[in-house]
Amino acid sequence: MTAELVRGQNHPLPDTRLEIRVSAGHPVVAGATLGDERGTVPGVEWIAHPGSHSLPGVEVSQQAAADHRLAVDLEALPDAVHRVSVLLALPVGVGGPARFGAVAAPFVAVTGLDGTEIATYTITGLDSESAVVALELYRRQGAWKVRAMGQGYEGGLAAMLGDQGLERPADLAASILEAVARGLARSVSAPPPRVPEAERVRHTAPTTAADTAPTADTAPTMPVTPPPTPTTGAAGPISYAHPRRASAPAPEPQPAPPVPVAGDASGWSMDERLYNQVWGMFEDLARSTAAYRSACDFAESRLDQELDRALSDPRSRIGGAGDAAREAARAKHDELTARAQEALDRDLAQLAAESEVVEPALPAAFARWDNPVWQAYRVPMEVPMAVRLGDLHLPERTDLRIPMLVRLPLERGLWVDSGRGHSEAAGLLDEAELRRLAMDTAVAHAARLLAVYPSGEFAVHVIDPAGSGAAALAPLVEAGVLAGPPAAGAAGVSEVLAKLTERVDLVQMALRAGAPDALPPGMDTAEQLLIVHDFPHGFDDRAVTQLRYLADEGPAVGVHLLMVADREDASAYGPVLDPLWRSLLRITPVADDHLADPWVGHAWTYEPPVFPPGSGVLRHVLAQVADARRQWGR
Repeated sequence: MTAELVRGQNHPLPDTRLEIRVSAGHPVVAGATLGDERGTVPGVEWIAHPGSHSLPGVEVSQQAAADHRLAVDLEALPDAVHRVSVLLALPVGVGGPARFGAVAAPFVAVTGLDGTEIATYTITGLDSESAVVALELYRRQGAWKVRAMGQGYEGGLAAMLGDQGLERPADLAASILEAVARGLARSVSAPPPRVPEAERVRHTAPTTAADTAPTADTAPTMPVTPPPTPTTGAAGPISYAHPRRASAPAPEPQPAPPVPVAGDASGWSMDERLYNQVWGMFEDLARSTAAYRSACDFAESRLDQELDRALSDPRSRIGGAGDAAREAARAKHDELTARAQEALDRDLAQLAAESEVVEPALPAAFARWDNPVWQAYRVPMEVPMAVRLGDLHLPERTDLRIPMLVRLPLERGLWVDSGRGHSEAAGLLDEAELRRLAMDTAVAHAARLLAVYPSGEFAVHVIDPAGSGAAALAPLVEAGVLAGPPAAGAAGVSEVLAKLTERVDLVQMALRAGAPDALPPGMDTAEQLLIVHDFPHGFDDRAVTQLRYLADEGPAVGVHLLMVADREDASAYGPVLDPLWRSLLRITPVADDHLADPWVGHAWTYEPPVFPPGSGVLRHVLAQVADARRQWGR
C-alpha cells in the first residue's frame, strides 16, 4: 500500500532497485547527491546532474523537463554512501518562473521497477525558494528508508549545494545551470567558433524552428525548451547549429547526423531503454513542432505589424515607397517561414530515421501487430513495464508515428468510444460500422494484454447483454482464453459485476488490515479485465453504481474496465455518469485528434491498433496463450 508522506516522515524501502518519478507541471532540473553518514557530499564527483547524469547506482535525466524518472540501485552505491538526496531546481535564464511558489507543487513518487508506488510526497509550502531537497534515501542499521524533506532554498542551487558541504558551490551551480540553459544534455550544441571575416559563410543547418525568430527582445515566449541565442558578427550571418542530432557544423565538409541506435537511452534493461527512447522521441516531436508553429506565428505577427506601420504612415500608403515596404515585409515573412520549415524538416527526418531503427527492435508488448516479433511469440515469464495502445502523430508529418505506450499495471480503465464525437473519420461511417470497429479495437487491446502477461496472471471477463458483439469476440471465445462465457442479459450483467465488486472489497479489506495474504482460498489473484459492451443496455441503477465503483476503486487492486460505449446512449443518466467517463482513458476505433501532450498541449491524432489484412497473428497469439495455460494448469 502506498505511503503518502508529509514533511519529515520516513518509510522503509522494501526494494533496492527503485525509480523516483517527479511531476512538476513545469520544467525543472533534477539531480542527486551522494552523502556520507553525516550527509556531507565529498566532492563534485558525487553529484549526478544533467551535465554528468550517471553515477554508480544513480542515473538522472539529461535535461530540464516537467516530468523525470530517476533510476536508483541502492546495492550498486559505493560502501561509503549512506545518503542519497534528490534535488530539484528551477532553470534560470530561460524565461521561466524564478520561484516554486509561482508553479504547481511538485509531486515525487518512489516506485519499484514494476511501477508500484512505495511512497509519495507532494512538496507544499514553497514560496520564494528556487531549489529544494525533495527526498532523502538513507541507510540506518543496514536498512534503507526514504524521508520526505521539502527543504527549500531561496539562494537557489548554490545555497543548496553549499549546505551539503561542497566547496565553491556557486561555481558548481553555475556550471550545472549553464549546461541546462545551453542544452548540453539533449538540447542544443554550443555555437561554432568565430571565424575570420573573410572566411565567414552562412551555415545551412538550422537548429529548431524557433531559431528563425530574430532576437530575444522581439521573439515570443516559447512554452518549450528555448533555442540558443543566435551568434552574429559585425557583418556576419546568424549561425543556426542543429540542436542535438549533430555536432556544430564546420563550413567544409558538412558533418552527417549520427546514425540512430535502438536502445540509445538510459535504463536497467533493454526494454526500459527502448521505452525511454520512445518517450524521448515523443517529447522531441512535440517540442520541434511547437518551435515550428511558434516561429510561423511570430512571422505572421511580424508581417501584420509591419503592414500596419506601412498603412499608418500617410506617405507610404500610395506610390513606390508603400509597395516596397509591403513587399519587403512579405519577403521577410517568407524567409522566416522557410527557415522554420527547413529546421522542422531536418528534425523530422532525424526522428523518422530513428523510428525506422527503433520500431523493428521493439519487444512484443511495444510492437505493432505487423512486427515480425509476433511470429516467434511465446508467453512471457514476467510482466513488461508498458504496453502499446496504438500510435500518435501530428499533422506536420502524418507518416511519423510514435508508439503510444502506457505503463503496466494500468492506472485507469479504457473507454473505446463507439460514438461519432467530433472525428471526421467517424463521420464518414454509419453507426453499425463504427460500433463494429469499436468492438474490434477492444478485442485487439484485450488480446495484447493477455499476450504480455505471464500465463494465469491476467483474466478477461465480458459483459455483452444483447450478444451483439459475438462476431468480434469469437477469437477470444474460440481460443478459450476468457474467464467465462460472455455474460448476457440483465442477470448476467448483475452476476459478473457482483463477483468483481466483491473481489475489490475483499482485497481492499485485506490491504487495510495489513494482511494481503489473508484472502479466501481459491480466490483468483490475477489482474482482472472487464470488457463492457453496449452500455447501458442491460444495466439497472444498481449495476451502474457497481460499474462506477469498479472504475474508481478497481485499478488499485487489479480490476480494470474496458468500456465500449457511446456516451450519447447513456445521456439519460445525465451528470451522474460524468465521473465514470472522466476516470477512463478515451480512445477511438478510428483516427481522432483528441489527445494532448503534457508539455505544450498539441492535439495528437490517435491511431488504433489494427491487424494486417488476412493475417492470422491474432489467432496465433491467442493459441499460444491458451497452450501455456493448459501446460501450467491455469
